[in-house]
Amino acid sequence: MKAFGFLSFGHYGPGSAPGEYGAKEALQQAVEIGVGADEIGVNGAYFRVHHFAKQAASPMPLLSAIAARTKNIEVGTGVIDMR
Repeated sequence: MKAFGFLSFGHYGPGSAPGEYGAKEALQQAVEIGVGADEIGVNGAYFRVHHFAKQAASPMPLLSAIAARTKNIEVGTGVIDMR
């Protein structure tokens, strides 16, 4: 297999209920997933853009954070939700 990547749809909520992830946790986990994927040899990490969710409306800062902490993985957007 020459290339193997993943598309993250994410899981988030207001963060107010027990066990629910807010924006901070969702973004931290996305960076951790990207770093872990790079460490095991995954070639691509693509993240969903959701214009009505504050933490996912502008993916460039997230993609930059992942790119700054990884060496070999390609990062990008995979789904642009335009409801």
